[in-house]
Amino acid sequence: MTRIPGDPGPLARLRYALGFRLPPRNRDWVRHDLTDAGWRGRLLLRHFYLMVPICLLLALLPGPTWTRAAVPLLAFAASTLTVVISAEDLRRSRMHRHGLHPPDRR
Repeated sequence: MTRIPGDPGPLARLRYALGFRLPPRNRDWVRHDLTDAGWRGRLLLRHFYLMVPICLLLALLPGPTWTRAAVPLLAFAASTLTVVISAEDLRRSRMHRHGLHPPDRR
């Protein structure tokens, strides 16, 4: 797999997944991440990486077994649906944050 110019390291990728802005030297990588084919899949994958630890923590809350299973599943399902519905707006916001212009709608 070829690395893209400005490919951030693991710590910078974590910050990016959390919504922080990367430095200008990563602009080409951000542009590729948000405009290349498969950007929706990468957006969902980042969401999964962030939600799995949160859902595991929710599963540790005290209560009956059904509640400890239902609460994380509900949180995961609701947040994933929200990301799917608002993917275009999330992408546009992230592009604006990095000083990029979103591609025209077709």
